[in-house]
Amino acid sequence: MAAIRPTGATGAAAARAGAPAREASQRGQRRDRHAAAMPYTNRELSWLDFNARVLHEAVDERNPLLERARFLAIFSSNLDEFFQVRVAGVKQQMAAGGAQRTPDGLSPAETLRAIRAKVLPLVASQSDTWSQVRRELVGHGIRIVSWSERPERHLELRQRFIDEIFPVLTPLAVDPGHPFPYISNLSLSLAVTVRNPETGERGFARIKVPPVLPRLVEVGVRTYMLLEQVIAANLDVLFPGMDIIEHHLFRVTRNADLAIEEDEADDLLLAIQEELRRRRFGDVVRLEVERSMPAETRAILERGLQCSPEDVYEISGTLDLSALFELADLDIPSLQLSPWNPVTPPRVVPADPDEPMDMFAAIRDGDILVHHPYESFARSVQRFVEQAADDPDVLAIKQTLYRTSGDSPIVQTLIRAAERGKQVVVLVEIKARFDEEANIGWARALERAGAHVVYGLVGLKTHSKTMLIVRREGRGLRRYVHIGTGNYNTKTARIYVDLGLLSCRSELGADVTDLFNFLTGLSRQRSFRRLLVAPFGLREGVVARIDREIERQATAGDGRIVFKLNAIVDPSIIRALYRASQAGVQIDLVVRGICSLRPGLSGTSETIRVRSVVGRFLEHSRILYFRNGGDEEFLIGSADMMERNLDRRVEAMTPVDDPVLRERLREILDVMLRDDRRAWELGADGVWRRVEAIAEEQAGIDTFETLMGRALESAEGTA
Repeated sequence: MAAIRPTGATGAAAARAGAPAREASQRGQRRDRHAAAMPYTNRELSWLDFNARVLHEAVDERNPLLERARFLAIFSSNLDEFFQVRVAGVKQQMAAGGAQRTPDGLSPAETLRAIRAKVLPLVASQSDTWSQVRRELVGHGIRIVSWSERPERHLELRQRFIDEIFPVLTPLAVDPGHPFPYISNLSLSLAVTVRNPETGERGFARIKVPPVLPRLVEVGVRTYMLLEQVIAANLDVLFPGMDIIEHHLFRVTRNADLAIEEDEADDLLLAIQEELRRRRFGDVVRLEVERSMPAETRAILERGLQCSPEDVYEISGTLDLSALFELADLDIPSLQLSPWNPVTPPRVVPADPDEPMDMFAAIRDGDILVHHPYESFARSVQRFVEQAADDPDVLAIKQTLYRTSGDSPIVQTLIRAAERGKQVVVLVEIKARFDEEANIGWARALERAGAHVVYGLVGLKTHSKTMLIVRREGRGLRRYVHIGTGNYNTKTARIYVDLGLLSCRSELGADVTDLFNFLTGLSRQRSFRRLLVAPFGLREGVVARIDREIERQATAGDGRIVFKLNAIVDPSIIRALYRASQAGVQIDLVVRGICSLRPGLSGTSETIRVRSVVGRFLEHSRILYFRNGGDEEFLIGSADMMERNLDRRVEAMTPVDDPVLRERLREILDVMLRDDRRAWELGADGVWRRVEAIAEEQAGIDTFETLMGRALESAEGTA
C-alpha cells in the first residue's frame, strides 16, 4: 500500500482515502451496467464538437484578426492534449484487448475510427482558416513569409543561421549503424533525404526544430519567417558534400497520461517522479506530416515510430499552429480585443484608497461572492491570503493547490506565512495532469519554509478549491473560508471565468475544517453539514435534489433545474435528468465542453435544453440551481458531473445562502440563457448549432460583453 510522505497522511490513512473511491466506482459500475440503453453521446466525440466551437471563433470574421489567430493556437493545443490523453487512453484499452463498450455503445476500435473521421475535417478547416487569416494580416502590415519571398535577406539570414541556429541543431542519421532516433513528444522535425554525389547512395536523417528558439524569426518590421524554413534553406551547412534531395516536416504526439499503480507504490511522490520520466517515452498516438511528404518517407517514419497509417494525419500548410500564440500577443490594439482590467469587487473597495482593505472585516459584514475575471482575483482572494500571512492574529492557513502559475504569488505568500511561524498546511495535488513537475517544485519550496505539505491521496485526486484561515478574535477563534470553482492561479484568473465564496459562517468553517482533517490526517469523515463533498455523497446529493424537483413537479407543476457546467458525462446524473424531464421538469443546461446527454428527444428529454457559450473567456465556473418550490437553492464548486469528479476526486460544492449573492448567480445564468451571440444549442439530432443562426436575427446579447458591462456599472456605483 502506498505511503504518503511524513508531512502527509500515513499509509493507513492513504488506504482509507483510496477505499471510498474504489467503493464509489464499484457502485457506479453496478448502477450504470445498463447505461447503454439510454440515449448517450460518446464523450470523446462530444469533446471534439467542443473544439469545433473553439475553432469557430477563429473562423468568425467579427473577431479581431489576432484574436482569431489566438483561437487557432488554442484549438491546436487543445487537440494536442486530446491525443496525448484521451486518444492514448482509448488506444490502451484496445491494446489490452478490451472490448467493453462505452455507454454510447461504441467499442474502443469504433471510437478511434469515429475520432479520426471527426478530426480530419477539423484540421482541414483549421488550415484553411489560417490561410485566410494569414492573407488578411498582410493588409495590416503583418507578414509570415517564405524563404523564397525574401531573396534580399538570404545572406543575412544565412549568417544568423550559422551564428544562432546551427550550433543548436543535431542531425540524426538513420542507417544500419544508426537506429531510428527517439523523437520527443510534440516535437517538430524535418525528415531530410540526402544523396552521396560520388556513390549515388541515399540517406535519411532527422533534424529537430529546436523549441528553445522562437518559432517566428523576425526578418523585417512585423515580418516573420518560420524557423523550420530557415533551417530547411540552409541544410547544406548541416550536410556538407551531400546533395539535398528533399525535406518534409513532421510532428509526433505521444501518450502523456500518467499510469500509476498507486496501491503498489511505496512512495507516491517517487512514483509520480518516475512516471514523469516514463512519459517522455510514451507510445506514439499521432503522426502529423506535410501533405507533400512522399510515401517512401512516410513509410520510414511509420516503421521507426511504430505507428499505423490510421495514426497519420496529413496537414496542408503550417504544422503546429500553437506557434500563433507568439503572433497573437503582438501589441497592435486595432487587431486585438479591447483590453479588460478586472474591477475591484465592490464589497472589498477600501474606504480610504491609500489604505489596504481589511478583508476580515468585510467578510464579517456578510458573505462575499467574487466573479473572475470580471472582478479582480489579486484584489480579493490573493489579498485575503496576503493579509492572513501578515496578520499577527492569524494562527493557521490551510489550502488546496491543484494548478498554480509559474511565479505563483499565492505560494510565495504561503511561504512567507510559514516563515513567520504560522501553521501553514497545503495539499499540493502532484497528480494534476501536466502540472506534476511544477507542483512538486512548489511543494518542496513550501516544505523548506516549514509548511506542512500533503502530496495527495492514494486513489483520489484533490480537485476541490478550498482555503481555511483560523484567526484569534477576542477570547475565541473565528474561521474564514474561501470555496471556489477555479484554481488559485493569478494568470488563469484573468482569462478563466470562475466564482468564489468568502465566508465566516460557522457551519461552512466547520465543514472545511473537517475536509482538511480528512485530507491531511486519519479522519474518516463522510458527512458534512452544508457542503456536498465527493466522493462521499456529491452524486447522491445532486440526484436527491433532482428527485425533489420531480416530486415538486408532480404536486405543483413548477419543477425547475438549471446547471452550468464544464461537462456532463456521468450516466446516473444523466438518467436522473431524463427522469425529471419525463416528469415535466423544465431543465436548462449550460455546458461549455462535453455533453453526453441528448436533449429534446420525444418521451425522454423533451423539456431539456442544452447550450454552450464559447468566446473571449474560458467558462470554468459551476453553478447548480434547483427551484425547490420557491425556496431556491444555488450551489457553486469545483465538480463537473463526470464519473471521475464524483467517484475519484475530492470535490466540494457549497450552498450560497445570501439573497443578494443568489440574485447575482441568477443574473449570470439568465444572461447565458439569453445569449444569442456566443451561444450554441444542441439539437435532438446531436448537432450543435449557433443560436444566432437558429433565430435568424441579429445578435443582441454577448455573455462576456454583458457581464463586463455589469461589472463596470457595479464598480462605478461604489466610486
